Amino acid sequence: MEWTRGWRDKVWAELNQQWDLIIIGGGITGAGILRQAARAKLRALLVEADDFASGTSSRSSKLVHGGLRYLKNAQFRITLESVREREYLLKQGRGLVNRLGFLYPCLQGDHMPGWVFGAGLTIYDIMAGQWSHRSYDVDDMRELCPPLTTPALRGGYRYFDANTDDARLVLRLLRESVSDGGLALNYARVDSLLRTQNGQVCGVVLRDISGESERQMEVFARVIINATGAWADELRGQIFPACASAAGTGERSRREQQKPRLRPLRGSHLVLPSNRLPLTRAVSFMHPRDGRPVMAIPWEGAIIFGTTDVDHGPNLQTDPSISSSEAEYLLEALRFVFPEQELTFSDVMSTYSGLRPVINTGKADPSKESREHAIWDENGLLTVSGGKLTTFRIMARDALKALRKYLGHIPFDPDTPVLDSFPPEVESLFADSTFAPTQRLRLLARYGTQSAQLFNTASPSDLEPVSTTPYIFSELRQAARAEGVIHLDDLLLRRVRLGLLAPNGGMDLLPRIRTIIQPELGWDDTRWEKEASDYAELWNASYRLS
Repeated sequence: MEWTRGWRDKVWAELNQQWDLIIIGGGITGAGILRQAARAKLRALLVEADDFASGTSSRSSKLVHGGLRYLKNAQFRITLESVREREYLLKQGRGLVNRLGFLYPCLQGDHMPGWVFGAGLTIYDIMAGQWSHRSYDVDDMRELCPPLTTPALRGGYRYFDANTDDARLVLRLLRESVSDGGLALNYARVDSLLRTQNGQVCGVVLRDISGESERQMEVFARVIINATGAWADELRGQIFPACASAAGTGERSRREQQKPRLRPLRGSHLVLPSNRLPLTRAVSFMHPRDGRPVMAIPWEGAIIFGTTDVDHGPNLQTDPSISSSEAEYLLEALRFVFPEQELTFSDVMSTYSGLRPVINTGKADPSKESREHAIWDENGLLTVSGGKLTTFRIMARDALKALRKYLGHIPFDPDTPVLDSFPPEVESLFADSTFAPTQRLRLLARYGTQSAQLFNTASPSDLEPVSTTPYIFSELRQAARAEGVIHLDDLLLRRVRLGLLAPNGGMDLLPRIRTIIQPELGWDDTRWEKEASDYAELWNASYRLS
């Protein structure tokens, strides 16, 4: 089913059936599970209360990486899994997952000696089955990275990881799942869980909160998967009703089960124009204040710098924002390592913050919490949480193994590619285009078999770049036409990332964007004005550095 106009009505009309599984949560974890379930020919439905990837999965550091810093905490298993998954996704996601060179400057006063980092890189490369790191002296480091002018520089290392567009990776997984028979529905909130007389979870009460219709439906499945990330404990809280006065050991045990298992940590980033911090490689270093690893990462023509790692607290917003102390912490590090750039807050184009669903083990330092995932089966609600973007395929595989308790044998081959390859005729679409090879590959990796539609109805102006970003205006048209856009922020923050990469969040471009997308979405002038106003309010509250 294509996500073209009217698609939501078709999906709602198909909900009244017995599903094998319902996946709650449209981030990378839920998308990965839906992809594997669709390949296994299970009757699978994914529902998301907001937009696809609207939570953590559009707010990551955009890295597919092995987690080099986890070695410092002796988290060898997650590092090994992540390194192997990085290499797998580099082959599978060509053009969407790209190898990225890193420089690590060793600085005077570092909390960790440079030779220790070098030893970690050796282990890192051994895990990946390749030797790709090397050391450099001060002069070589400055030649490789001219902005690296800190007088504290004492040499450094080069190594490799990978980056991606996190929201587009989620969207590709969902789109391919739908092509294989799965269903995915955004702006469909689970109001409550349905349970049998013996307390087993057997379905959900689903409400349409798109603003386009008032619909509610009871939807049933053999098993329900909670893939809501940092919000997982909120859904788990419906399993056992709160009991003010427990009577007996059994009730105490139930209350013990219902203790929150997650520690939502906020990671915040600054986005800067590349002309103010011209980097051709990522630069990772230890923050001079506390020794935490931070990174400046070239991404989509800009530079992302982060991340922080702070306890967020119980109020879990979909659109959290950076605090002033986080912003100062990040700028302090930038100015220490790149002093001659004379960076200030006025150089920051945008900011973004995300909530990580980290399993709470009670560590005093949030950065020392493990990034491994966990699966909990509670009365038919299967919660999959923790983990990281890089390991989504492993999380999905483990979830399908856990489903066998409810679904019996699942015809699932773990070696089946997680992403579809594109037939030669699709790649040939770009043969006669004027795009550079890297741009052709970028578009192909994001739009796949729909790539032809970028050109078929495009005017010459549609093929022009959008501001200083790598996007073309035709991508906005395609997203509006066929990618499940319900609100303007879906388009500008997740389908085409102008909210992060264009000056002023792309609001200066809205008159032209309006002429492109308003006819595709069928919005009248009143709807457009409301969407534009809502987007401006959201961007100023959560993405502008105040």
